[in-house]
Amino acid sequence: MIKVATAKEMQDIDRVTISRFGIAGTVLMERAGLSVVDKINALYLGKKIAVLCGSGNNGGDGFVIARELHNQGRNVEVFMTSVPSKLKGDAKTNYDIAKKFGVPVFPVLKFLRTRLSGHYLIVDALLGTGISQDVKGPLSDVIKKANRLSCPVMAVDIPSGISSDTGQVMGSAMKANVSVTFGLPKRGHLIYPGAEYTGRLFIEDIGFPASLINSDKMKINLFRSDDAISLLPARTKSSHKGTFGHVLLIAGSRGKTGAALMAAKACLKAGAGLVTIGAPETVVNSLQSRVTEEMILPLNDKGNGTLSYTAADSIKKFIKARGEVLVIGPGLSVDDELKTLVAEVVTHSKVPVVIDADGLNAIAGNTRVLKKCKSPLILTPHPGEMSRLEGLKKSTDKEGPDRVTRALSFSGKHRVHLVLKGVPTVTTTPEGTAFINSSGNPGMATAGTGDVLTGMIASFLAQGLPPAHASALGVYMHGNAADIVADKKGQESMVASDIIKELPGAFRSIKSS
Repeated sequence: MIKVATAKEMQDIDRVTISRFGIAGTVLMERAGLSVVDKINALYLGKKIAVLCGSGNNGGDGFVIARELHNQGRNVEVFMTSVPSKLKGDAKTNYDIAKKFGVPVFPVLKFLRTRLSGHYLIVDALLGTGISQDVKGPLSDVIKKANRLSCPVMAVDIPSGISSDTGQVMGSAMKANVSVTFGLPKRGHLIYPGAEYTGRLFIEDIGFPASLINSDKMKINLFRSDDAISLLPARTKSSHKGTFGHVLLIAGSRGKTGAALMAAKACLKAGAGLVTIGAPETVVNSLQSRVTEEMILPLNDKGNGTLSYTAADSIKKFIKARGEVLVIGPGLSVDDELKTLVAEVVTHSKVPVVIDADGLNAIAGNTRVLKKCKSPLILTPHPGEMSRLEGLKKSTDKEGPDRVTRALSFSGKHRVHLVLKGVPTVTTTPEGTAFINSSGNPGMATAGTGDVLTGMIASFLAQGLPPAHASALGVYMHGNAADIVADKKGQESMVASDIIKELPGAFRSIKSS
């Protein structure tokens, strides 16, 4: 599993590589620059090249890039934001070498006055990952001009002006088509809006020791297809339906039976052995005519198609006798009785619990019940539900801390596993580990996709995966299936049931990759 670094973590890796392992900073800079040159030659052969160099190590990478391209006979010019006398260390060393090679170097003011056509590639080596305050003044003007041009942009390490820790735009930011980063991806590459400014991301090995870039001290991970393959539950020849678990899904109400059906069908399609839908008894006939493999548990309701508090006893008895995973929430509706029911069932559950949708709304304002549960808890909020759980009046997903920090904070405070849905979906654990998902597309922004995800996570729990892995795998496979749907049908017409139908293809795709 590939780690995702903060700016400080990456600086520490760089420092220890130099001080303890004896690899000189100039060597790392050379390798970084050459890796960018390889990408330029692979993607933008034939383009004239304008390299924008700052005064720090990112600018030093830019001087290496310009020198090597010039030496290869490419048409390259450097525009630098600093006067040469202010350059220091490895950046100054590589500036001097570039000048000796005959690389044309100009003040950045010339870039502001020069008209560049689409025949140019702009290489952004202005700021790198160390930015801590807003970009202002002439540097902001340079970024804004580059963004107005029709030229493609390749960012060195991270687009200038993007916070590598939060993905936020720091005043002004370069809009890159391609970014080449070194050693590890940074949070800012993956969290919006930074992900949008990053473009296509390449992660290059420039020689950092494996013990540093794989360190367990770094708790944020990028979850990809190879991680999904490693976590898929084994299916031995002696398996039977009991091997893969029994999920009790408390879901549905009058007018909302579809949520229960989609969660149940996704649960089975993702590999669970048995699924029982616990639903209000007055909607059971509606459900019964639409289920095939799923079973139904009629529960006491209030005569209006919503659950009565008295259903709690039946739920607890079923779990004690047969259930191995409890899901509560999809399509339940919310009233005071349901709030009491959810609190009662969650508090006394002896099996892992997944809470979604109306289950989350039922505990909003009463999150203290979460700490009373003795079994593992997984919560799967979208941004609006997350805000209600936090006691906020509206979604602050774009205003407060980045979604990784936000999710980690809630998980740690309430001792739960959290799946914060969105772009990207982030899974966090009570111990402070996070998984940033790499699959999915905008076509998933449609009714019912959250119910599908809930069923899939419950399925992987029932098959024996621990909560963190069941959640991260469920999120990835959910997005992977949606990506296959988008390839076949496009994003605009995607509906949640399409994702369920494509789950077999999603499993086949990662096994064959």
